[in-house]
Amino acid sequence: MSDTIASVKLTEAQATRNASIQKRGFKTPDLIIFAPRGIYHGLFIELKTKTPYKKNGSLLENAHLKAQEETIKNLRELGYYADFRWTLEDAIKLIDWYLKLDADEV
Repeated sequence: MSDTIASVKLTEAQATRNASIQKRGFKTPDLIIFAPRGIYHGLFIELKTKTPYKKNGSLLENAHLKAQEETIKNLRELGYYADFRWTLEDAIKLIDWYLKLDADEV
């Protein structure tokens, strides 16, 4: 499943309606794979066009990124594999790794 609404140009009324149905404090990741693998219940990937991190490893100062990071943290606590990816190659590697996990692998 993928969240395509982020790339759609919405009217003000549509944007307001869309915002009203979103769970407050939860930003749906862009790509979701509902297949348990290894110790994980599913895979959630937040796709970016460039790294969301500063050179020192901390998250860039941005309220939207902070909310996404919080969602990723919450998903991890629930037993999902969740993370940011900002290159196609890294996203593909993560998906391939995840789908090949056995029940005993971490």
